[in-house]
Amino acid sequence: MAYLKAQNMTGGYGGADILRGCSIEVDKGKIAVIVGPNGAGKSTAMKAIFGMLTLREGDIRVGGEDISVLPPQKRVHKGMSFVPQVNNVFSSLTVEENLEMGGATSNSRLQETIAEIYDLFPILAEKRRQSAGELSGGQRQQVAVARALMTKPSVLMLDEPTAGVSPIVIHELFDKIIEIAHRGIAILMVEQNAKQALEIADTGYVLVQGENRFTDNGPALLADDEVRRTFLGG
Repeated sequence: MAYLKAQNMTGGYGGADILRGCSIEVDKGKIAVIVGPNGAGKSTAMKAIFGMLTLREGDIRVGGEDISVLPPQKRVHKGMSFVPQVNNVFSSLTVEENLEMGGATSNSRLQETIAEIYDLFPILAEKRRQSAGELSGGQRQQVAVARALMTKPSVLMLDEPTAGVSPIVIHELFDKIIEIAHRGIAILMVEQNAKQALEIADTGYVLVQGENRFTDNGPALLADDEVRRTFLGG
């Protein structure tokens, strides 16, 4: 059974359902990518899995444990970490202070974990004394991901991690995401750069109007004529 398993998610905001029976899963050491048109419910699915949205139907399990009623902070204690698309770093704090904030409440081996983070993100070691607000967009995204890793998660959720960064940096970020997965962490991400994201995906989910339209491994989705024509621009 997959380590993270969200089944039959139905719900939304107010009285309107944005998700309609959507199911997503990912195992440790694997990358699952959610793609689809604007308004498909991609970010809503992520928020529902992290407990930021109350579902009318469906359940969410981590390691076989039902966490459907837990608030986000309790889900962090269950091994989940979430990087939102915006406002995901403390701009006025240094890189190292951001990391310390990330691990302050749940990490007793703070300096050891920071050293591991610098090993994974060498540029952050170089910039450790700089404020996060002075960094490039790509470097800020690395800080955001690094801060999320400070809780030593088993599940890392990324909402549009390459938003607003240059094409060359997208490639670097995806390389880091692959490296993180190789460390045994389950990665679930929503991504606007669908083609590049599906190239690294063990599983891809194409959502349309809150429903699973296509589910397959990344290369199979990239090779599917209908997926390419309808969702990937040909």
